[in-house]
Amino acid sequence: MAMLLQARRILMQTLPRCSSNSSPAFVKLLGLASRGLHDNVSRSKLFDPNATSGNVITCNAAVVRGPKQPFLMETIRVDPPKKMEVRIKILYTSICHTDLSAWKGENEAQRAYPRILGHEAVGLVESVGEGVTDLKTGDHVIPIFNGECGHCPYCTTKTTNLCQTYRVNPFKSVMENDGKCRFSTKDGEPIFHFLNTSTFTEYSVLDSACVVKIDPNSPLKKMSLLSCGVSTGVGAAWNAANVQAGSSVAIFGLGALGLAASEGARARGASKIIGVDINPGKFDKGKEMGMTHFVNPKDISKPVHQRIREMTGGGVDYSIECAGNVEVLREAFLSTHDGWGKTVVVGIYPTPKMLPLHPMELFDGRSISGTIFGDFKGKSQLPELAKACMNGVVNLDGFITHELPFEKINEAFELLGDGKALRCLLHV
Repeated sequence: MAMLLQARRILMQTLPRCSSNSSPAFVKLLGLASRGLHDNVSRSKLFDPNATSGNVITCNAAVVRGPKQPFLMETIRVDPPKKMEVRIKILYTSICHTDLSAWKGENEAQRAYPRILGHEAVGLVESVGEGVTDLKTGDHVIPIFNGECGHCPYCTTKTTNLCQTYRVNPFKSVMENDGKCRFSTKDGEPIFHFLNTSTFTEYSVLDSACVVKIDPNSPLKKMSLLSCGVSTGVGAAWNAANVQAGSSVAIFGLGALGLAASEGARARGASKIIGVDINPGKFDKGKEMGMTHFVNPKDISKPVHQRIREMTGGGVDYSIECAGNVEVLREAFLSTHDGWGKTVVVGIYPTPKMLPLHPMELFDGRSISGTIFGDFKGKSQLPELAKACMNGVVNLDGFITHELPFEKINEAFELLGDGKALRCLLHV
């Protein structure tokens, strides 16, 4: 306690002194800083809304200016939020394979430069635009790439987590409100947005439909994982597959998505979880996430689906494909039990690729479906997942394998590209 009090006194001495006009939110942030020391939220991450709200903010961002070009740490300008928009201070951001694919420019139609990538993060609301009533300055939030407006025909049905306006759209690079960018260089050059989020920057502007409020006492570093990978994997097991207690599951691809799917299946009580990957170095981590058996396609002389059928007496109840490979997808589909087996597609596929199935194969009772964001409705359902993580229902330990300062983002991308990191967390 004495150390916390001392840290708070240091913060009060080094930060701009709060005048009688300082907003309650800023005073509250000072208090939160001392309580958030477990996440190393330093004073540099704080802001005074009196000085920033309604004004253009100058800050640092990692800007990419072409396919596979190194990220450049540039000083940019971030405009205030417009109607139904939110400007947030990014505290931590992590790197997903979707970011890696976008950085490589694998889909030419999705290229837009200069651009700020990134979509997994956690932060604080700095200010809100006109019409935003569910968020306020100082709220702890998670950005999401698949938004939820709450009132369109899609959001008001229980059968989909897509939104008519704010669903994920990899081709979109501007704001919904006016079709313009909120980022620009010091010289006024527009900088494009990415996946409704753009988190590789100290400050970002998002549509309010893509910002989710979370418990301020939650472990902030781990909460960044819920922006994409963990939510998608856990949701694939919980929502898309609806894994039942005592069932069998095969997971193809043991990256962060596959491990999260295993954690979801474990939490649901699956009795047999088979991990499939050509890298045996991932098996130990798989065991930590609940996997009970493993198959390395390189170590067997028969198709993977035949091996899995032998292991399970006819096939698994559910298979979850996280590799983004059509040949692997076919093995995942055939590894399920005829009559009721279900395959969930999670991996992202290069285009153009067609489904590797003959229509007649569906007559055997196997089914296949895809999922975006694990079928979670972001704003209305993600807070419950966050609570489940805080209560230990879903274990987030082990997903963050590396932590680096923001300026080492290029090194972080190398770690992910070389398969050495599940998630590298950047301290912004």
